[in-house]
Amino acid sequence: MSGTKVIIAGCGIAGPVLAILLKLKGYSPVVYERGDGLSKDGLSLWYSMQSQCSPTTIIQANGARVLSLIPGLLDDLTYQSFDQLVFYSALAGSEGELARTDAPAALREYAGTDIGIAGIRRPHLLRTLLATAQKHGVDVVFGHQLVGVDEVEGEERVKVRFANGAEDEASFVVGCDGLHSNARACLFGKEDATFTGLTQTGGISPIPDVYKALGPSMVNIFGDGVHLIAYPINDTQISWAITQREAEARETWRDMDEERQRAFKSGSFSRLPCGGGELVRTADKIIKFGLYDRPELKAWHKGRVLLIGDAAHPTSPHLGQGANQALEDVYHLARLLVKHNPTAAPPSTALLSTVFTELEGLRISRTSMLVRKARIMGEMRVVDGAERCQERDANVRAMWEGKSRMKGNVEAVRALYADLLDHPFEVGKSEV
Repeated sequence: MSGTKVIIAGCGIAGPVLAILLKLKGYSPVVYERGDGLSKDGLSLWYSMQSQCSPTTIIQANGARVLSLIPGLLDDLTYQSFDQLVFYSALAGSEGELARTDAPAALREYAGTDIGIAGIRRPHLLRTLLATAQKHGVDVVFGHQLVGVDEVEGEERVKVRFANGAEDEASFVVGCDGLHSNARACLFGKEDATFTGLTQTGGISPIPDVYKALGPSMVNIFGDGVHLIAYPINDTQISWAITQREAEARETWRDMDEERQRAFKSGSFSRLPCGGGELVRTADKIIKFGLYDRPELKAWHKGRVLLIGDAAHPTSPHLGQGANQALEDVYHLARLLVKHNPTAAPPSTALLSTVFTELEGLRISRTSMLVRKARIMGEMRVVDGAERCQERDANVRAMWEGKSRMKGNVEAVRALYADLLDHPFEVGKSEV
């Protein structure tokens, strides 16, 4: 006898992970993705709609522990864990190192997996999650854009409608369909994303010799009106992104044409010190995108339909917690379903209300806090004028003073990274 059917909208990161965990607990999840399937090069409209849109993702200790609940998944992923954080100033007359710390390596000692903080290519992560879901018997259907969800009157089920005219039904629906969530629009109405005033321009480059000498490190370079972050994603490649303040100009964003890429590679950023310029000059392909927010939701569900991940709480990338918070959502939803519905029987509307409301009580305050922290971090990193830049650089030095050597100091690591060590569960204490 098949288990309770669940429709999951979105085959990004949260969708397939949730599907696998529900499958392991006796449910019958089906994942519907609006984008097309994989092309020969492993990319597709599916991939292009998954992010804001960096070609790479940061996985941190909290998210990695959720991934570790799926047997063998972390072994199938190619990623690069970082050993240290290094901070540089690019201000004229003050160029050089501000601080460095082995905090990521120290975090990894207590994280419960080989990941404290790690970089990974997003297409590789998406392909692996898709393959793993299918290996576990999860049906994944591409080319289906959600346009309507309707609870069937007098019955405890939901009817889902798609743009191509197809329909399906399930006991409940989970929307994991990202920043431009159709599930969210169905529940709470269409709303415009708000431009934050910041853009990112980035790419993937060969790791420069100057960074090879550091070992696997996340590098931050602070300039006047600009911030560059770079981190390795494997043994030979490094991902980087430059954040700056600009007017909104969507028509010039996304993939740059060859002429604009050449101009960027030879422009002012190509002369950034501390290895930054080499990243710009040697990038294989450069993309540009704006950073957007959506209004904070006071509830993530209506009836038998729930939102999680970026569909519920999209965030700017400055803390590297977007994917990780979506994975925390997945863990707690699976945990609460196990807690309140251990047999995976078709849940009543009242039972789902209990699960969804308890999830919101746990997660809305935490995700809202991290969204605010990410905004503040972006504002702190990108400042203009010599005086404000010098103040920012001084704050970076002060933030990491006395923290250059943290390995083996469990109290110091816990004080710095309690957020990543205690959530969504402590090492060895999963309830899923």
